[in-house]
Amino acid sequence: MVELFKNQWSVWRTVMPYAVIDLETTGLRASWHDRIVEIAIVHVADSGEIESEWCTLINPERDLGPQHIHGISAAEARQAPTFSHVAGLVADLLRSRVLVAHNLPFDAQFLLSEYRRLGVELSLTQDHGLCTMRLAGQFLPSSGRGLLDCCAIAGIDLTNAHAASHDARAAAELLAYFISIGGTPPPWRWVTPYQHWPNLPAVAFSPVLRRAEGHVESHFLSRLVERLPRTSNQDTDAYLDVLDRALLDRYVSATEADALVAVANSLNLSKEDVLELHRDYLQALATVAMSDGVLTAAEVSDLEAVATLLGLHGSVDQALRTAKHAVALVAGASTRLAGTIHLCAGDIVVFTGDMGDPREVWEARATRAGLRVGSGVTKKTRMLVAADPDTMSGKSQKAAKYGIPIVHPRAFTEMLSALPGG
Repeated sequence: MVELFKNQWSVWRTVMPYAVIDLETTGLRASWHDRIVEIAIVHVADSGEIESEWCTLINPERDLGPQHIHGISAAEARQAPTFSHVAGLVADLLRSRVLVAHNLPFDAQFLLSEYRRLGVELSLTQDHGLCTMRLAGQFLPSSGRGLLDCCAIAGIDLTNAHAASHDARAAAELLAYFISIGGTPPPWRWVTPYQHWPNLPAVAFSPVLRRAEGHVESHFLSRLVERLPRTSNQDTDAYLDVLDRALLDRYVSATEADALVAVANSLNLSKEDVLELHRDYLQALATVAMSDGVLTAAEVSDLEAVATLLGLHGSVDQALRTAKHAVALVAGASTRLAGTIHLCAGDIVVFTGDMGDPREVWEARATRAGLRVGSGVTKKTRMLVAADPDTMSGKSQKAAKYGIPIVHPRAFTEMLSALPGG
């Protein structure tokens, strides 16, 4: 009998390492086409010791959903691998381990859905995993359901909830806490690792992590070559056209910055060439602002915003001094009206992404201002309002194809104020 127990104990110990997983997603329902946007996996030994950690953002190839909850920007996610890139490694990281998550059914449905998109059907059941939320009912009866509350009761620090790496680490520590008080063998000894994770061909990719708190993205000018000889190429309209579009909402998205760098490089423009174009651009805008003889605080604020976006800090005063001498020429000059767009009653606007207030609130604001709201982007659409202008939604892809401006909700709100009903 003792020998039999030893054999059973030996078998149990060989099959009980854990893989704790946490996902951030675009929404709550995989069946509604929501996708994974971040995945973290923590390996935990049967003793409760944390062995290794892995995490990456995922490009969901669609809109990112409630960004105010998960805090991931489209500028970050668009540089990340898709799930098809990481699927093989994820399967390897989960293989021969008991799957663990806080609210396992939620994470499991997204894993099943993502692999199904790749033509792989999985048959995960509750016998193949542990849910620390359910276990908390047994080991932490005074806690609530949430991971943050469970960790607080168990004395585990969770400082950045809704970041997959932090949540997975916290869930792993919570599991270790349950292991420490659960006895040996633990009360869930009936759980076995899932044996049918797919063997997928390796795909080369680089994990992409969230930007560190306080991280400031370098200005796109830093990506241009500084020491090339000055170009004699005068065909700069292509660059200025992209700049016009980028400044429509006084927000240069990562996608727009990439486009500006690409056009500058294609024209063999050096960094100094581009800075000169930017100075001329700011000067034109300052001249237009001064043309009516009245310079408002809003116009100065707008000039400062544009100067910052163009990498011309501290240049507004000089631009305004020069503009005073050029006002007389404005009426007959072909001065570029830099980065402006105006909405008119009857224009069709379309919304995409989670913008804080419910979609119907934004649509009502647009309707009150005399605009029409479209459900999808067509060639007749005047503007796409995106919670994140770098969005990868189908609407944004169509807008880019048709040359339709994509603007931030903040800029759209300012445009509404200029309309009679806004």
